[in-house]
Amino acid sequence: MANTYSQIYLQIVFAVQGRHSFIHESFREELQKYMSGIIEKRGQKLYAIYCMPDHTHILISYRPAGILISDLVRDIKASSSAFIKEKK
Repeated sequence: MANTYSQIYLQIVFAVQGRHSFIHESFREELQKYMSGIIEKRGQKLYAIYCMPDHTHILISYRPAGILISDLVRDIKASSSAFIKEKK
């Protein structure tokens, strides 16, 4: 099959530990840009991202050949958690 195409959209939603309001409005936009960079660096296309005070919504176009979903989510969560701890 010379021309095989796939297009997969994923909505990723994850909450901060204990659903505490750790994402403050003062750095919300900066955090969203930081997460966007992680997603694009991993070769995925970001369509939408929004951080609520206690959780985050992300919509991406997923390329299966690029990275495992679990690895992508792990990288986003670990990096964003370090970012939030740095801002506190």
